Amino acid sequence: MLDYQTLNLTRQDLADMYRTMRLIRRFEETAVDYFKQGIVIGNMHMYVGEEAVATGVCKALTREDYIASSHRCDGHLIAKGADINAMMAELMGKENGCCGGRAGKMHQTAPEVGFMSANGIVGASQTLGAGHALYCSLFAPERIAVSFFGDGGGNQGGFHESMNLAAVWKLPVVFVCENNHYAISTRVDTSTALSSFYQRAAGYGIPGVRVNGNDALEVYAAAKEAVDRARRGEGPSLIECDTYRYRGHHEGDEQTYRTREEVEAVRKQNDCIQRMLKVLTEDFGWTEEEDQALIQSVEQQIAGAVEFGLQGAPMKVEDMEKNLFAE
Repeated sequence: MLDYQTLNLTRQDLADMYRTMRLIRRFEETAVDYFKQGIVIGNMHMYVGEEAVATGVCKALTREDYIASSHRCDGHLIAKGADINAMMAELMGKENGCCGGRAGKMHQTAPEVGFMSANGIVGASQTLGAGHALYCSLFAPERIAVSFFGDGGGNQGGFHESMNLAAVWKLPVVFVCENNHYAISTRVDTSTALSSFYQRAAGYGIPGVRVNGNDALEVYAAAKEAVDRARRGEGPSLIECDTYRYRGHHEGDEQTYRTREEVEAVRKQNDCIQRMLKVLTEDFGWTEEEDQALIQSVEQQIAGAVEFGLQGAPMKVEDMEKNLFAE
């Protein structure tokens, strides 16, 4: 049982984390609805089920800290404080999107909140995260960097290169493996000799820990320790978050590699939103009235984001090459 006082978490802190997870989920569920209508364009790789990881990690960060993300970036963006209006507009390919409608789902950025990069290259966030941390060590010692990547990314060569160099140079970076057990359709235990990624940290002489990635408080506790360590100049850490995605690798994925029963069992037994709601209710006296008010507030915020996106002007094809080169 986590000690909230030791973590310096208040009732309001937990309510904020709970709201963040609900906001992430409703944003993505809504985006999928508009994707099916052809209004949200491009590919859709969903974060539904993994919300506790982004929420717990980003709770330990400041607005100025840097993030390198992956193709499932919505959760990281929202947890870091990005503008969901601009995010929804971006998914709709609008000029008022966070990248002018050019980035789509997998390549969004929000540098105003330290979100430097999302990308569709598996494992690329590891080297980018180490690069952000190198910048911090040279020019912004008050900041640290976080690299989010999946279990598939853990088997890329960049994993070793980034981890090793970060350890050698004691870079202020936290590597976060979001182990959702499937790299597209490949189960982690069929593709990885050592299926616990956190144990690899020992080979680089850095701390490694595995946590329940569906428990935002457990994620936060591990992230806080790793972030504090990085700020003290003691180098990188590796956190493996054992989590699970409810939807396919992408929208339209037939998911022949797993059963509906498997997905529903995880959703029923270990859903991150329900876990936090239980803590709030049982330990902090969270009421049904408070819950409904929060849910309604989230719905209003999502509705505003949709309206912002729908009202935006479509990106002009003739402007697609803008920002490719410095002027």
